[in-house]
Amino acid sequence: MKLWRVTRSAHCALDGAGAILHGGRYSPLGLPVVHFASEAALAALIALRYQPADPAEAATDLVLGWTEVDALPERVPADLDEASIRAWVTDWLSERRSLVAAVVSRVLPEGDVVLFNPLHPDAQLVRPLHARPFSFAECLHTPPMRVFYGTDL
Repeated sequence: MKLWRVTRSAHCALDGAGAILHGGRYSPLGLPVVHFASEAALAALIALRYQPADPAEAATDLVLGWTEVDALPERVPADLDEASIRAWVTDWLSERRSLVAAVVSRVLPEGDVVLFNPLHPDAQLVRPLHARPFSFAECLHTPPMRVFYGTDL
């Protein structure tokens, strides 16, 4: 399974250090977890939600990265509320039940947020993130066809 993320270049390690310090949407402080998306476009869309309103304040060291895992994700039950999802993920991380778990994305329900547990025994087998520079300014520029036709959708 290929997993995608947009992150700062200094945060490419798959160690979950950021979540240890700050927690995550579905995880508490103190437990490592790495957030991925099931598709590259979903990773970009999720990251876009966290960009500053002023593009001049945007980070200039973003990367789009991917890795692959040889595992199917354990699925978080879709009918859980936010608090119950957090409790489920906390138990999943603490118990090290599986390498990855999938939560239906609230941004785009056709995709998944995939949580990677760096403390699972199989985590050491996962290759480091393959990354390339990424820029929202470059991918969200005015489309040439919009200029050509002078219309919006």
